[in-house]
Amino acid sequence: MVLRTDLDWGLDVEAVKVHKEGGWTFELSFDRPYIYFKPCLRVYDQLHWSVGSNYMLTQAQRSKEIFPHFFYEGGTLSKEPEVYQSKKNKRSYKIRVYHPAGYHENYFQHFPVLFMHDAHNLFFPREAFTGQTWRLSETLELLDRMNAVRSCIVVGIYPEDRMAEYTNPGYYDYGHFIVEELIPELYKDLRALSGPKHTAVMGSSLGGLVSFHLAWRWPQVFGFAGCLSSTFSYQDDLVEAIASGEVSTAKFYLDSGWPGDNYEVTRNICDLMLKRGYVWGRDLLYFSFPGAAHNEADWAARCHLPLQFFFRHRPQFSADQKDTL
Repeated sequence: MVLRTDLDWGLDVEAVKVHKEGGWTFELSFDRPYIYFKPCLRVYDQLHWSVGSNYMLTQAQRSKEIFPHFFYEGGTLSKEPEVYQSKKNKRSYKIRVYHPAGYHENYFQHFPVLFMHDAHNLFFPREAFTGQTWRLSETLELLDRMNAVRSCIVVGIYPEDRMAEYTNPGYYDYGHFIVEELIPELYKDLRALSGPKHTAVMGSSLGGLVSFHLAWRWPQVFGFAGCLSSTFSYQDDLVEAIASGEVSTAKFYLDSGWPGDNYEVTRNICDLMLKRGYVWGRDLLYFSFPGAAHNEADWAARCHLPLQFFFRHRPQFSADQKDTL
């Protein structure tokens, strides 16, 4: 393994350390704000460049852990939905899983997980309600090429009865299925990072409502919730829960279009959370989009925002590094 950089794309940078457990450590020296680089595999007289966009390292960042892949570009979707039977709910749920680029090549790498509702509207126009989708895989791969987010697994859950499952009281049973049955079963095979720092849930309309519910009730599982154009105050007990003083440790992304598009009820939820001590930009983000409608095309256009809130690269700095910046 060697690196090539934009200081001189024709020059190999050798590793300063090869780890017994796998992996290489490289040192790069540069006196400008950033540098682009690319890992390469040298096999005899052949040089294999890693696929995908160049990686970027900033002067402030100092270090970066990466998992390059060399033979497969782009993520993959399960060919057919898998069916999971809920013993508690006596229902069966179809699941479709998106594996990010490099998943089938980097067996040492584990990934954060995003759970999403209304899976029929996420990936395939032939399945989508109006023929429009969230274009989720395209957005995730674009953000990956930008070095903007950590690659993640997406678990899309198809609804059986969304009007019942995504509202009170049905969303309690739905939540118990995901937390107590689906996640333990899925994680037997998925190379998933567990814990709230690595787990998010997202949806729109009623899917946004149930996403809020899941992160509010199970913050030890879901550390982030994305709630787009959510139907707050429609068959839910969330306003009462927030107003009562109950607090969740999860972080929330809320948005809405205007006019309409659940603008007023979303603003009310946002204001209630701020009143209860949530900190803007840390625990809570809210955006309103003038002229945005209640449809998949508009949600697709802005879903990059919650994805960056959930999984953006967060450089880690030691105390001495902070002092010298």
